[in-house]
Amino acid sequence: MAISYRSTRDQHATSFLASQAVLQGLSPDGGLFVPDHLPQLNLELMDLPKLTYQELAFKILQPFFSDYTATELQDCIAKAYGDNFTSPQITPVKFTADLAYLELFHGPTIAFKDLALQLLPHLLQLAAKKNQTALKTVILTATSGDTGKAAMAGFADVKDTQIIVFYPKDGVSEVQEKQMRSQTGANTHVVAITGNFDDAQTKVKEIFDDPDMALALQQKGYRFSSANSINIGRLFPQMVYYFYAYGQMLKAGKITAGQAVNFSVPTGNFGDILAGWYAKKLGLPIKKLLCASNENNVLTEFFASGIYDRKRPFHVTTSPSMDILVSSNLERLLFYTLDQDATKTAQLMDQLSTRGVYMLDAELITKLQTEFFADFATIDQTATEIKRVFEKEGYPLDPHTAVGSFVARQYQLKTGDLTPMIVVSTASPYKFPEAVLDALGKRQEATGTAALKQLHQVIAQPYPQTIVELFTAPLLHDLTCDPKDMKKLVLQLVK
Repeated sequence: MAISYRSTRDQHATSFLASQAVLQGLSPDGGLFVPDHLPQLNLELMDLPKLTYQELAFKILQPFFSDYTATELQDCIAKAYGDNFTSPQITPVKFTADLAYLELFHGPTIAFKDLALQLLPHLLQLAAKKNQTALKTVILTATSGDTGKAAMAGFADVKDTQIIVFYPKDGVSEVQEKQMRSQTGANTHVVAITGNFDDAQTKVKEIFDDPDMALALQQKGYRFSSANSINIGRLFPQMVYYFYAYGQMLKAGKITAGQAVNFSVPTGNFGDILAGWYAKKLGLPIKKLLCASNENNVLTEFFASGIYDRKRPFHVTTSPSMDILVSSNLERLLFYTLDQDATKTAQLMDQLSTRGVYMLDAELITKLQTEFFADFATIDQTATEIKRVFEKEGYPLDPHTAVGSFVARQYQLKTGDLTPMIVVSTASPYKFPEAVLDALGKRQEATGTAALKQLHQVIAQPYPQTIVELFTAPLLHDLTCDPKDMKKLVLQLVK
């Protein structure tokens, strides 16, 4: 039976095709699209090592994009995963003495967002054709550092599309900021806001939910869509690398088919780890998903107590892509945990919006704890982990991966569970050179491109192509605004 989509907040379970969900991004009621059922995959675990990334992506994604023909989806996948990735494996696994690291940073912007955002533009263009919309598309997104660049790289100069990215002015690394501000493409717009990521994300959601904005945009010949992981075209492609990692573990003889593994996932907006949870529901033998946070540890508290409280100090850390207090994709997990009760899900989301807090019953949080483990790393613990792994293995970690690595070891120490562990490595160390150099005790007042050159000398790893280009790339974007002015600016930018 073909999969259709419904909203996490719609008690009537109104049905949408996959292409409609991709095109809209966010449900009209403010909820997130979820599939009406999960498929049985035509996939044997023993076959995973034999499949290319592209072949595996098609097998996993075809049921979720059921109104795309096989030829259309295969074409999208071929365009998304080719020589724009520097590894033929797309997401290779690096093995160290005690952990495996799933490297998701071999794409054009050296961060894990590339795995979905190289595919999403192709899915979106087809979705517009399938739904015969005369309206052009405005991709509106908030970023904590990586989504913005990856989205712009994917959508740059895509026909009938404008993309507007908002990021916290003092909440991303210098490399992340220069990557965004040097992005080419006549249809790309980058705006720094004088606030944090949650300010940007909250305002973007308000813009999506504002009928007056939708009408004003329609009068200009456009409609909104999203490149955040609230979009199913962003979320579900992330399932693929969990299966692919398992196949590489099999190929390397680290596990046998059917043996359980654990994944430790650096977590901010909860999309990446949710994709792992979906992979488990599709039959991948995952014992525990480790939700690894930095000092903005709202999720650690939630999985421990059932209380989600965003009314807490916001910390700017060395892992800025995780500096988030409102994890949007958690809503999807709540929906399933509440036995797909859309009314109750909507009530909890309303409580979070109006009161800043909600709480789950003890029985429900106990249920979640059977599948998830949550912990966090401080800035100092993150730095210590970077240094430990480099000195022991000669393997450099970025600060986000280091959080995942630290939490993986903490889990093993606290539980004694020695199930094979895969750490999801979400970014190249070259994306955060200052933090990596500081952790290794090597920085000599260098920042930005100077820090990149110093890090290159220390870790002796080749520069990714995007970093080579960054040295000479001119800054093309210089907009800054207050969060309260974001709506007005959006209408000014869309012409």
